[in-house]
Amino acid sequence: IRVRFNILALAGAGCSVDLLTLPVGKGQKIEGVRIIRVGNPFRVQNIPIGPSLHKAVFDLLILAKGVQLVLRNRYDVIHGIEETGIIAIMLSRLSGARAIFEKHSDPVSYRNGFFRNLILTVYRWVETLSVRYADAVICTGKGLVRQARRVGAGTPVYHIFDIPSSLVDARAKNIARLRNLLRRGEDEVLLTYVGSFAAYQGLELLLAAIPLVIARCPQARFLIIGGSRSEIADCRQRLREKGVDLAVSFLGKRAPDRLPNYLAASDILLSTRLSGVNTPLKLLDYLKAGRSIVATDVEANRLILDEETAQFAAPDAQALARAMITLIEDGGRRERFGAAGRKLYESRYTFREYARRLAVCYASLPDQTGGDHGSIAR
Repeated sequence: IRVRFNILALAGAGCSVDLLTLPVGKGQKIEGVRIIRVGNPFRVQNIPIGPSLHKAVFDLLILAKGVQLVLRNRYDVIHGIEETGIIAIMLSRLSGARAIFEKHSDPVSYRNGFFRNLILTVYRWVETLSVRYADAVICTGKGLVRQARRVGAGTPVYHIFDIPSSLVDARAKNIARLRNLLRRGEDEVLLTYVGSFAAYQGLELLLAAIPLVIARCPQARFLIIGGSRSEIADCRQRLREKGVDLAVSFLGKRAPDRLPNYLAASDILLSTRLSGVNTPLKLLDYLKAGRSIVATDVEANRLILDEETAQFAAPDAQALARAMITLIEDGGRRERFGAAGRKLYESRYTFREYARRLAVCYASLPDQTGGDHGSIAR
């Protein structure tokens, strides 16, 4: 999602962009952009969040293809995202281009088991090298900016925050249709969670809080967007054992451009994050939707939310349930939170402001060739 916004902003500024990327995903046609995908020896259709053997092999393929590209073309800027930041720096040294490293996440958020933790320890070392040797670093959140500056040895670091995952606005007729479809009665209050089922997202916490909410507010109806079939089946079984499965609907994954209607059709939006220092992307979608938010009181959520825009709860099931019950029972409070969130989105988290900040970063790079800046990005 963010890579798409990058190339839309660069192409809109008149740059010529080659996007070197993974072999999965839908094709898109954007004027001024050439999408180049590496091979798919594993025939995979989906690549999960976090480190994996598949991703390591794809990164090697990206490096090999990147070498071919820089030997055949002249690039002014090579823009590498996450673990491909080090690849961008290697290619920039080979070609004489400038290198940008874009940092999206805190590796600590993905810790889960000995081997994954070992990989993440190595990655943090690689990430440190990327920060130190890049010509500029882009971070998506204030916490990530602090991390980069601690190890950056003077490398310029730019905070270019995330924006909502879709540029599409919700439509009134779609909102009404979804509310009629998703609610079983006029008095039901829709509470919606969006995101992966990764441990740091706090879905376990939400599942533990749902029975407590239903016991007090039987009009509550929960919608969960995201997850694989096996993850959804496991959650359904656990809710069935607690006798609250009929109060929860699992909608699976939804394309970003369909998401605004689901969020706007909801009454309360949930961010149950447990760890990490980067802003959850879904919070930007929540603010744009103009609906009330319940959020765990952790650093990641606090980066953009405060008491004016969200109902906070300590990251435990009892506290989370109390926060949800408070908003279920107070429609006026929901309205105030929703209006304040929408105002914050309109004043700061728009694509126009995103593109402006990216342009400032690119313009700050010393121009070695005298040409217009182009980029390889992943």
